[in-house]
Amino acid sequence: MTHPQPVARTLFDLIEPIALVNFFSEEPHEAMAALGLRGYWDGYFAGRSAPLGRVSAEVVDAAFYNFAPGEVARHIPKVWDTTTPEAAHAARQQGCVAALMRILGDLVASPGTERAADLLARVAVSAPVEGRVMYAALRALPVPEEPVARLWHAANMLREHRGDGHVVALMSEQIDRTEAHVLLALDMGIHPAETFGRIHHLPRAYLSSVMDGLRDRGIVDAAGHLTEVGREVKDRIEAMTDVLAEAPYALLEPAELTELIASLDPISARLKATGSQ
Repeated sequence: MTHPQPVARTLFDLIEPIALVNFFSEEPHEAMAALGLRGYWDGYFAGRSAPLGRVSAEVVDAAFYNFAPGEVARHIPKVWDTTTPEAAHAARQQGCVAALMRILGDLVASPGTERAADLLARVAVSAPVEGRVMYAALRALPVPEEPVARLWHAANMLREHRGDGHVVALMSEQIDRTEAHVLLALDMGIHPAETFGRIHHLPRAYLSSVMDGLRDRGIVDAAGHLTEVGREVKDRIEAMTDVLAEAPYALLEPAELTELIASLDPISARLKATGSQ
């Protein structure tokens, strides 16, 4: 079987819909709310940062990278007055597994889903942890035995592994936390980039300074579109992210890689059809 794009990109396209249930499905939000957390973002920061333990807002901000100044500190460490990292991670996992079981339906009991979980879990625990803060934190947790829980945990681990590498790629191109969202928005065809959902709420003066800085560097033009230079920067970031995400998949023999892709395909297709919700 030939792969028309890097293996890491192919697997990212298949795995991402599994991880996205955390953000788009109701079950994870309800599980976090049951802990007493109020609002989406308290649940988000508690659940995602839980493997790091009770660390400061500065540590979470550094690990997550892509939140505007002060955003993390509105939630961390406040959420730990309500729950514990252990309970937050357990609730997040419980909610995500419930969402996957609902969406996947008949696929849950299929041999392909269990095989996908087995192969993906093998891959997910195989990469070096050096320089991978979020991935290392998840690697320290036990891998669930139940197949759907194992599938979600492995997908989440690989998502954070890729994310750790993406931060390196962004830093190598001197693209900061908010500039990263601008490039993503423009790459998605969202213009003006300041209307993108992840940054539209930020102060207008701050967003203007971000856009001015990108114009000064020739990354966006006067109208706020990507320039040729900006496109090259974005392409280098994505290419480096793929390269840095390859390591886990080196564990598999070619036949196993083909099997993993084939077993993930119906799972991913079902989730994509529902928007992972």
